Amino acid sequence: MTETNKQELTPEQQEQNKNQELANQQQLENLASVHTNGFTELLKYFGISLAISTYQAGKLILAREEDGVTNTHFRQFNKPMGMVASADRLTLGTAAQIWDFRNVPTAAHRISPVKKHDACYLMRDVKTTGDIDIHEMAWVDEELWFINTRFSCLCTFKPGFSFNPRWRPPFITEYDMRDRCHLNGLAIRDGKPRYITALGETDTEGGWRKNKAAGGILMDIESNEFILRGLSMPHSPRWHNNKLWFLESGRGTLNYVDPVTGENIVHAELPGFTRGLDFIGQYAVIGLSQVRETAVFAGLPLTQTQPVRHSGVWIVDLKDGEIKAFLKFEKGVQEIFAVSVLPWKFPDVINDDLNLLGSTYVLTDEVLNNTCQPDKNWSTAEIHFEEGNRLFNDGKVKEAIEKYKQCLEMMDNYVPARYNYGVALGNLDRHEEAIIELEKVLKEDIGHAEAINSIGFSHSKLGNTEKAREYFERAIQIRPNYEQAKSNLKALNEKVNE
Repeated sequence: MTETNKQELTPEQQEQNKNQELANQQQLENLASVHTNGFTELLKYFGISLAISTYQAGKLILAREEDGVTNTHFRQFNKPMGMVASADRLTLGTAAQIWDFRNVPTAAHRISPVKKHDACYLMRDVKTTGDIDIHEMAWVDEELWFINTRFSCLCTFKPGFSFNPRWRPPFITEYDMRDRCHLNGLAIRDGKPRYITALGETDTEGGWRKNKAAGGILMDIESNEFILRGLSMPHSPRWHNNKLWFLESGRGTLNYVDPVTGENIVHAELPGFTRGLDFIGQYAVIGLSQVRETAVFAGLPLTQTQPVRHSGVWIVDLKDGEIKAFLKFEKGVQEIFAVSVLPWKFPDVINDDLNLLGSTYVLTDEVLNNTCQPDKNWSTAEIHFEEGNRLFNDGKVKEAIEKYKQCLEMMDNYVPARYNYGVALGNLDRHEEAIIELEKVLKEDIGHAEAINSIGFSHSKLGNTEKAREYFERAIQIRPNYEQAKSNLKALNEKVNE
């Protein structure tokens, strides 16, 4: 497998890289969390990590054990919400699309730091649904079922269409994009969609809002019967260990339906708006949100009884309802939508690394068995070039030079590698050598403005003022809007006039 990046290391691109690194650092600084020791110990004991979606912060967060603490690593998405994950797949609903990721183990070994990751979920497919306020979802065999909250229905896909409604509550008389009942939760039982939650038994535009504090429902979609009514903003129904669990979010509780009496039993009370539920061993993994002071959340039992509310992930013992551990976000994240257990210690999710996505192939066994496997020592000029770029961007200029030289030994007329080689030499103040290599670039491409500018820069460093001016002016003549060359020429003239 080969990663390719044909962009040259121009000064402008180096500046863009620095700006991106700064932006990433600022995003990291905007996310702050604390956790109990027990939280990290649980991740380590079970050999798991957690995927956490937060639409308010626009992030998919991975909580992973690293060196005895919990590492929170994130990827940016546009309003990530519903999610379903397994060892080999992660599917995520966003503002208007559903992203499907597949775990590609061979790609995990190519993520920096090398040999750290044990799973890599690579983006394989994206489907556009439009803004349906997508909520929970689940795979049934190879078919994705998802809650379409705006249109009050449970859907699958149909080729060429935004969605394919498969079920809607019996009290909903027609599809309406204005959210009549706030259908939100989905549970699978015996390999079929079976239970849903909604915030109201209403059939008018936004009708659920009038009695949101006590109008919620839990339904069996196989029989169209109500299991529970009068709930406070229920979410996240789950069939687990022969028991139907759900979150009564408006009260901040973990509940279950008594299998004998059918009663609503509160198993645990938590300090936040409960939404997002998964299980590991004897524990429930529950997402908590702070609850904003908005009309949607006003008047809930939780806001009237719990003055201090938290955002994060809480671990509750299914045996006695005791809180065993938590991960609490103190900055940057106020709401959690979904929480999923990943059976990997240190996974990553790749949604925007075009080099990795473009150079990783997932093939059927039939195709793979009929594909030539290169020798492990197989290499190409492109591989050395790409490795040189990576080393250069990591500040390892001497090592990068060796890779560029290896590339040029295999392909002497590889202009991007020759140019980058010259830039790297200049970076080490080896300007005479840099000029020699960059002049070779011009023999292949007489109009290579970046190489001409770089030659001028090296001449200026060597004190060859007139030569430097000649090359800067030549670069500007070829590319009149070349700001870097203009800046270099201006600096040269100012220095001469001092």
